[in-house]
Amino acid sequence: MKPPHPTTPEPVEPTLETIGRWLMSLNQLHQRLRPHFARPEVRQHALLYLQAILSDIPHKNGWQIAEHARQARPYGMQRLLSRAVWDHDGVRDELRALVCQTLSPPGSALDESPFPVLVLDESGFPKRGRHSAGVGPQYCGVTGQVENCQVGVFLSYVTARGHALIDRDLYVPEDWCADLTRRRTAHIPDTLTFATKPELATRMVQRVQAAGLQIHWVVADTVYGHCPDLRDFLEEQGYAYALAVPATEAVCVQTRTGLLLSDVASIAHQALRARDWQRLSGSLGTKGERLFDWTRLPVVYGGTVDERHWLVLRRCLDDPHELAYYLVFAPLATPLPIMVQAIGARWRIEEDLQATKDLGLDHYEVRSYVGWYRHLTLVLLAYAFLVSLCVQAARPLAAGAASAVARPEPTLIALTPSEVRHLLAHLIWPAPTSAKLLCHWSWWRRTHQYWAGYYHRRRREKVG
Repeated sequence: MKPPHPTTPEPVEPTLETIGRWLMSLNQLHQRLRPHFARPEVRQHALLYLQAILSDIPHKNGWQIAEHARQARPYGMQRLLSRAVWDHDGVRDELRALVCQTLSPPGSALDESPFPVLVLDESGFPKRGRHSAGVGPQYCGVTGQVENCQVGVFLSYVTARGHALIDRDLYVPEDWCADLTRRRTAHIPDTLTFATKPELATRMVQRVQAAGLQIHWVVADTVYGHCPDLRDFLEEQGYAYALAVPATEAVCVQTRTGLLLSDVASIAHQALRARDWQRLSGSLGTKGERLFDWTRLPVVYGGTVDERHWLVLRRCLDDPHELAYYLVFAPLATPLPIMVQAIGARWRIEEDLQATKDLGLDHYEVRSYVGWYRHLTLVLLAYAFLVSLCVQAARPLAAGAASAVARPEPTLIALTPSEVRHLLAHLIWPAPTSAKLLCHWSWWRRTHQYWAGYYHRRRREKVG
């Protein structure tokens, strides 16, 4: 049996000493946040909030977070998300710096790969009522249909070491921006103007650029690929991109028989032969390699074929009629496998969004604009912390040790953010077991429910 590669991280079983150091790491991260909080009491509430997010409480709302923090009332946690003085964008910058240090440390060697990759995507959060900032009938990716929800645009940073979310923006529909009374009720700043999702994505890329993060590729789905302004911006900045486009996207490509101007779906049927496709892996998933058939055609750009603009097509193995289309801008002589790896990085943001849902990404019960940003920022910070612990736990073998002894392949996978959170939740921050505290919160919930029902009935009587 072959020994592991010298640089391959060896999965390890965390010891209690290791888990204790994880707690110290969170305290150190908390110290980094000091400049962004006006008062130490508010900063302490933020630490308790992070601990509750990392716990196993079923819903990460203000009440359950306050109960987990062993507080008698939810007001402190609610104030943390509303009126307390702290800079959530400054905290966002800290989490971005943490992700950068963790996944792309200074002086790290770069191989022939598309990484680092920025991935753009959005996620919907189903809501009841019409008062939460930006809520309305919109397409919700969670359910796959149009329903009443909020939509957030997210940015993930993907490297060979791992991946994590580093930015977020709330999409505020145009009808909200035009309704001054409604937006003030949700505490949306008067200075906010309507921005499309690609425009929000552009701003996030600009923030990453200003922070000095290294970027090799930018990838996204059709919401962003269909926007020529975003494509032009990325090209102006010199960023390679692989952006999905709908089947109706019209381009002019160079084929073996000449130029062809048509929609990409028609191009796939008219210009390609069976031998033009090659089977490649986009990325490694939990069930193995994500294999598809791929091909590409040069795009005519500015009247010429510059060998930097491409139409890349992906065909599903199970259903050859299921195709996906990507407009690609890449350095000269970029091979198709590198483009495919960049496109495959998009799955990582799906994993990030799913993992952060376990941390409360969609559990919040805030209505205000600033409350959304504050809760989401703390969730993303908690996830970045978990990712950093996973990377630290992956210990590379020394070259001498690897060559001296033939070691068996590991029989366990590396630590995941979910597994790290599970250990922390049960060993460091378990749910409270104080009978007095639990009985107090039972009384509190039932009292609140009584008065909520009472005032609801009063309002209905007045309307009637």
